[in-house]
Amino acid sequence: MTASQVTETASRSRRAAWPGYGAAAWGFLFALPSFYWALGGTAGAATMISSPLAQMAQDRVTWFLVVLWVTGALKVVGGVLGLALLRRWGTGVSRLLQLAAWGAGALLLWHGGLFVVQGLLLQADSTGIAPELMPVIRWYTYLWGPWFMAGGLLFLMAARVHLRGLNDRPGAVVAGAVGGLGALGLSAAMLALGIG
Repeated sequence: MTASQVTETASRSRRAAWPGYGAAAWGFLFALPSFYWALGGTAGAATMISSPLAQMAQDRVTWFLVVLWVTGALKVVGGVLGLALLRRWGTGVSRLLQLAAWGAGALLLWHGGLFVVQGLLLQADSTGIAPELMPVIRWYTYLWGPWFMAGGLLFLMAARVHLRGLNDRPGAVVAGAVGGLGALGLSAAMLALGIG
């Protein structure tokens, strides 16, 4: 291989890595508000999340603080997942990464899309909505929904890049499909039950 071919291959490899780094940054950045609110910070909570949730953070409700710490930790795990997708691993780990990345990506994209669609529908017919709820609805429609969707797209793109060049591509594709469809099925079931 010539020096120019090596340089071109390295450049192509760096360009292909941006979704993994993006997913990692997304996860780590998204963990910050959870940890901030869990540690007692309240700035922005009243307008960026629903008032009852902000009040629970302010009142230091134990179970809610645990939820904040756990969700923050899961977001950090998402960041680590983004970084893990940048490397080649053995068959089992690669399948697990594909399952997790496609599951996270599908769930985040779906969840963010729901925020945007519901928010737009609520704003289109806001006659029955209390005026103090409109700022929160706007945050979910224009910040949180697109933020979740961006994370979902980053994880899906990082999983796709990671899939290239795997020796066990068919097995990894099946694992990714199980992760993505499983996450969507779980979310749809929770939505139907009124939980999520």
